[in-house]
Amino acid sequence: MKIIISPAKKMNENTDLFEINALPEFIDDARILMREIQSLTLEEAKALWKCNDKLAALNYRRFQDMDLQKTLTPALMSYQGLQYQHMAPEVFTDLELSYLAEHLRILSGFYGALKPFDGVTPYRLEMQAGLSVKGCRNLYEFWEKRLYLSLLDEDRTIINLASKEYSKCVEAYITPEDRFIHVEFGELAEGKVRQKGTLAKMARGEMVRYMAENHICSPQEMREFQALGFSYCKELSSQVKYVFLK
Repeated sequence: MKIIISPAKKMNENTDLFEINALPEFIDDARILMREIQSLTLEEAKALWKCNDKLAALNYRRFQDMDLQKTLTPALMSYQGLQYQHMAPEVFTDLELSYLAEHLRILSGFYGALKPFDGVTPYRLEMQAGLSVKGCRNLYEFWEKRLYLSLLDEDRTIINLASKEYSKCVEAYITPEDRFIHVEFGELAEGKVRQKGTLAKMARGEMVRYMAENHICSPQEMREFQALGFSYCKELSSQVKYVFLK
């Protein structure tokens, strides 16, 4: 069973708290993307990232000075978004970290698919960014089905805790032999489940923490999750979608 989550835009460097285990599986592809972005002007990079001048200058400098093999932070500790704050990986036990190392994968527009203790450096490149590289129109074409294939294990079960922007690069290649389970956190309004982005990010982090703390090894065990006021809704769920309502 594999759990997929999205990265976060905000990243930091922390080379002291935890050691990296390895370089990312798709490090050679990241190097191709790095060189492509390094060839852009500041204005071209800013247009690609769709950000303000301050963030554009910061990330442009990061790419110009980038070294993919030095001063690296474990991926799980590098991302700083709401999901990761609620996951709070820095206080996991060794047993919980081992669980995540086996089951958790972070999807990335730049690195492809990351294991928790793969070494990364701060970057900015969302999966939906309109970067043309090596004859590919965008990053979805660039990564094609390789990220999906990297997730497959014996039971071929993938728990989707990623946003649509990232999960689509895996879901597009799902076969009848696979079990791809969407996990949705929302509120019921006028008979429909409404998902709020901020709360969903928080709940995804809480779910990862719950799965690690309880060493969840089957999707059915996830249904006992209760945090931030959410609980499993059997009536709205199915074999391929688990709905948690607040």
